[in-house]
Amino acid sequence: MSELLLGSIEAGGTKFVCAVGNDLFQVEESVSFPTTTPEETLQRAVDFFKQYQVSAIGVGSFGPIDIIRNSKTYGYVTTTPKPNWANVDMIGILKKSLDVPMYFTTDVNSSAYGEMIAYDNLGIKNIVYFTIGTGIGAGAIQNGQFIGGISHAEMGHQFVKRHANDLDFDGVCPFHGDCLEGLAAGPSLEARTGIRGENIPMDSDVWDIQAYYIAQAAISATLTLAPEKIIFGGGVMAQDHMMHRVRKHFKELLNGYVVTPPLEDYLQIPSIVNNGSATLGNFALALRELKSI
Repeated sequence: MSELLLGSIEAGGTKFVCAVGNDLFQVEESVSFPTTTPEETLQRAVDFFKQYQVSAIGVGSFGPIDIIRNSKTYGYVTTTPKPNWANVDMIGILKKSLDVPMYFTTDVNSSAYGEMIAYDNLGIKNIVYFTIGTGIGAGAIQNGQFIGGISHAEMGHQFVKRHANDLDFDGVCPFHGDCLEGLAAGPSLEARTGIRGENIPMDSDVWDIQAYYIAQAAISATLTLAPEKIIFGGGVMAQDHMMHRVRKHFKELLNGYVVTPPLEDYLQIPSIVNNGSATLGNFALALRELKSI
């Protein structure tokens, strides 16, 4: 094993993935477990890391979270709709048992950072990463740095134009109803059809409706941030047909207004297999935090 060990916590709304890796960002050990109560889940993370002498940990969490370091609630999960997790001091709880430097950001920021590391040989420093799953989130990097000022980005809750065949659907977001997450996250599929997403036939019209909304998110990212790549992770985009649908709607909706790279290169699924983008990103952010001290 490498002498220097780094930790990664991908704190998702459905499951936590904890990993230990070396300074080459190679995973040495990992574990995953369901996201239950804060007390039980964070204790399981602590128990995992207690087995190793990690020098720093990168934490990428579902949100919203407070990432402003001089804030009274820095390190907290804030207004999440996930039961029992609102206003939980995640970093504070972890640091009571794990006295090491920690870098705290969103899970999608961690994924975006991991993809940037993976594309390092191409010199790509401007990336937007969307996760389309149980919820929708997005992380964005410009010139190698996360965007954000008063907080992190919350692009999953942007508003989109309604599809002509979807006007009667109210959406599932408890805060906004028919924002992007309310219309295109995984639970919206079952809310429309009564069928879980993985069991809906590929030729169902609901997939095209969903891709229409996801393509709009990609257009908004293109017109506001002009990234070099937009990457789509998450369970919804794991289905092979979805990226083709998103590219098709993106091309039609953008209508040639600005020039982008070829869509097969510009709109992509993650380059790191098995949803490993966040783990790689967290290792790199942990090392960055350690070096900044």
